[in-house]
Amino acid sequence: MGKKRIVILGGGESGVGAALLAKKNKQKVFVSDFGKIKKKYRKELKKAEIKFEQEGHDLEKILKADLVIKSPGIPEKAEVIKKLRKKGIKIISEVEYGSLYYKGKIIGITGSNGKTTTTSLTHHLLKEGGIDTSIGGNYGISFCRQLLDTHSEFMVLELSSFQLDDIDKFRPDIAVLLNLSPDHLDRYDYDFGKYIDTKFRLIQNQTDKDILIYNQEDREIIARIDEVENGQNKKGIRLLNYINGISSKDGVFKLKLKGEHNLFNSSCAIEVARQVGLSDEIIQKGLSTFKNEPHRLESVGVVDGVEYINDSKATNVDATYYALKAQEKEVVWIVGGVDKGNDYSQLFPLVRANVNAMVCLGVDNKKLIEAFTGRVDVIKTCQSMEECLIKARSLAYPGEVVLLAPACSSFDLFKNYIDRGDQFRDIVQNFNST
Repeated sequence: MGKKRIVILGGGESGVGAALLAKKNKQKVFVSDFGKIKKKYRKELKKAEIKFEQEGHDLEKILKADLVIKSPGIPEKAEVIKKLRKKGIKIISEVEYGSLYYKGKIIGITGSNGKTTTTSLTHHLLKEGGIDTSIGGNYGISFCRQLLDTHSEFMVLELSSFQLDDIDKFRPDIAVLLNLSPDHLDRYDYDFGKYIDTKFRLIQNQTDKDILIYNQEDREIIARIDEVENGQNKKGIRLLNYINGISSKDGVFKLKLKGEHNLFNSSCAIEVARQVGLSDEIIQKGLSTFKNEPHRLESVGVVDGVEYINDSKATNVDATYYALKAQEKEVVWIVGGVDKGNDYSQLFPLVRANVNAMVCLGVDNKKLIEAFTGRVDVIKTCQSMEECLIKARSLAYPGEVVLLAPACSSFDLFKNYIDRGDQFRDIVQNFNST
């Protein structure tokens, strides 16, 4: 790339990872964050002798950049981005920058739902199968940070739409496109088509040497898949084929994950493992030792005969649909947060059939109340997790489930979905101790 003046916008995991990699590559680098940079990241930047600013942008300095690496959380409408675009300065994402320095094979996984589970399971199967592999992207550790110490043979990346917004030449050797449903529409001018465009950027640079694994039953994917003219080795997976289990050489794979949607997520991970050469026997061993990440249909306790399930990661309607569908018992449903342009009509049949009561957890519950009045017998509102769980506990009978599946983002009352799920778990476990 040569020695360039690189400005990195955003001082979180993505931005600092990119800054450290740029420093390692002997680039002149400067980090700018409109907000406050966390203490741990400030310490890293200082130790690496990387100049940075926080709580504001020095536009004069930023507009002298040869290249800007944008953290995924920064929207296109931000004033600094508008000025950079106007001046014609190239802007790329952190995953694009990382791909310029990675010589191994990339497995890129995206979709509206199931990304983390599929990414985690794929990495686990490969690692347990003896393949040199790392995991990153939207999954905890940034791609660039991984490249500071390791250049494994395979890199399994969870990729959000925000990370795909500013890719240029990024090309996964194996791409997995799980599903498409309305999400983050506030970021995309409430235009589902623009959101879909971004997801399809995952495969824009693939060639006939690469593999695309996709959901053959997702109507939005199918509507566009034939428009892709770059000749990938396409492998469509049909969910209906897996309802009774995923076929293996010796019968049916045994899975630990619950829910119909996880049958599909698992089938995608299994197909990736097969593509890199693992036998069904080795894959089964990996499936048997896999533990899913927290906040994804996580059973956190049984109190007075009622099971409490934490699916705080269900931050959109589609994810909540699968969380409700996975329940075999009657449900007290905890829902709410920051609405992202949701259409709740998809949930109406499941709610009528399975939900006895609903507790709306959010600053503004008006839209939820309007959508479900007349469809749920009991609707309560609250503005803290403790209040929410006290109400849910009073509404649930032995043999039922209290399900946290919010269908909304968490930022009105919580730091993030993890904070929301952790509070849910901690309070339930405190119920158990009282």
